[in-house]
Formats: sequence, structure tokens, C-alpha cells
Amino acid sequence: MESSVSDTIYAPPRAPIDILHRDDDLLIVAKPEGLLSVPGKGEALADCLETRLRADDPQVLLVHRLDRDTSGVMVFARNRAAQRHLGLQFERRHLSKGYVALVEGYVEEEKGTIDLPLKADWPNRPRQMVHPEGRHAITHWRAIERGNGATRMALHPETGRAHQLRVHMCSLGHPILGDPLYDGPDAPRMMLHSETLELRHPTGGERHTFRAPPPF
Repeated sequence: MESSVSDTIYAPPRAPIDILHRDDDLLIVAKPEGLLSVPGKGEALADCLETRLRADDPQVLLVHRLDRDTSGVMVFARNRAAQRHLGLQFERRHLSKGYVALVEGYVEEEKGTIDLPLKADWPNRPRQMVHPEGRHAITHWRAIERGNGATRMALHPETGRAHQLRVHMCSLGHPILGDPLYDGPDAPRMMLHSETLELRHPTGGERHTFRAPPPF
């Protein structure tokens, strides 16, 4: 799900999209921070990654999304069969996603798992919240490096709920830097990046890992 952009001026980056891989079934790209994955409501929010990619490749089909302020690896399908195949991999958790985040403070533990259900905070949409009646959400995490009042974290979500990593980091008491929706400390950007995506190729089923190095 996209972050709210109603209270900010939407000024997406204009640089060309970095294409990581293209074949008959897949288009793998590195989404820049600040660009919507799909169009928002209204003409002012029409510019997005999906629209830009389709301008060059009309076959592009959406499979999943990243929040506007999250950067990193995204996969698009290039035919309907591949779209269905990839959609089932997301639904059945047959693929692996790896993120990097900078969070506030010193995380004392080396690794852990967060198993907390999430649901929409309706009066404060698009915020999500931990709630016993929410949808099952699991995040595995590992502390990579500590310094300058922050901890670099490797995050591996087992589920794909809206804002899952952002809310789960808050639940640890360590919000992601630059995340105003969840009271993250000021930073040049939201410090959350989709670094790796491992999936089965729709043709043949061979596993592939695609990577985009974090820009922070």
C-alpha cells in the first residue's frame, strides 16, 4: 500500500529507472525513493513507476507494490501467465524478500522475530497498527551495524502486510529514520530499502535472486 501524499507536495525523481533484468516473462527494476508504485488519486499523483515503465514497454503488468518512500527491487510481469505465476508466489510465500533499514537507537539483541497482527488505524489512515483482530504478520530481523545513534537492520518479512516493516520496527521501540507517519527521526529520506528479491522464474521454475544495493 502506498504512503499518504496528501499532506506533502509530490515531486517524484526524474532520473531514468534502473532496469536490473528483462526477459520474456519478467521486468526487474530498482524503484527510486519518492516515486509512487501505482497512480494515486487525482492528476497530481498520476506519475508513477508503473506508468513510466508502460510508456517504454506496454506489456508491463503490476505484481506488487512498494511504498512511495521505500526504494529497491520490484518485479513486474510481461505477460498474463507470468503475472498469475508471480502473484501465486507472493500469496503462497514462495519467494523471499530482504530489506535494509536504519532505525533509531541501539538495538541490543542480535536478531529476533516479530509476530504481531496488523490492521488499519481507520481514523488515522493510511496508518496501520498492531491489533489482536488484525491480520497475521511476521518479520524476521537481524542487527547488522550500530553507530551514530542508529542501528542498521536486515529485515525479512514472511508476510506482506501494509506498512508491516515500519510498524514492526516501531513495536521494537526503534522507528525507521525519516518515517514521519510513524514518528521516525528526521533524515534525508525514509531509510528503508528493498535490497533483494528471490523468486522462481515463471518459465522453468529456476530460482533467481535480484539485488539492488542500498543507497544509504
